[in-house]
Amino acid sequence: MAVPSITVYCSSSRSVARAYFEAAAELGRAIAEQHWRLVYGGNDCGCMGAMAHAARAAQGKVIGVTPQVLVDQGIADHLCDELVVTENMRDRKALLEQHGDAFVALPGGLGTLEEVFEILVARTLGYHDKPIILLNVGGFYDPLLAMIDQGIGGGFIRRAVREHFTVCWSVGDAIEHLRRSFASQPKPPAAAEVKPL
Repeated sequence: MAVPSITVYCSSSRSVARAYFEAAAELGRAIAEQHWRLVYGGNDCGCMGAMAHAARAAQGKVIGVTPQVLVDQGIADHLCDELVVTENMRDRKALLEQHGDAFVALPGGLGTLEEVFEILVARTLGYHDKPIILLNVGGFYDPLLAMIDQGIGGGFIRRAVREHFTVCWSVGDAIEHLRRSFASQPKPPAAAEVKPL
């Protein structure tokens, strides 16, 4: 695999508790220290901004993807190494998925939850097999996990869904899981081994 790109879903709210800002900054810094690329929602506010600034401070490469409507609101992160501006939110989500070799969801609001479910449904249906991590800072995702278990118990959700994502309670655990996932992926054949069609 070339340099992995980690798509992170998180909050742009300025009103959340400091612990979430700290976790976002720690994750951004850790991704940079692994020499991976950070791909995120492209806004310079809330946990998004904290994460992107920390990644840059650690000499990491940051790719932002944000819709024009948020650029117009003046919250786009113009310090990104690459800032992709989309026409709408649907295009933004598609590019965040396309750019990511793995997905990490920090605590977030409706947009984050929408992104988590979309990427999880895509894996369940076989559209991709990329790692998905819920970074359960402070137990934020506990109610969601309980709801998923309730859906499984009631026959609404496939039991296999629980195998399609990993819950981590610390940034260190998330990074280690990603390292193992990337290490276990098959390597492409060397140039001399490639057979002509």
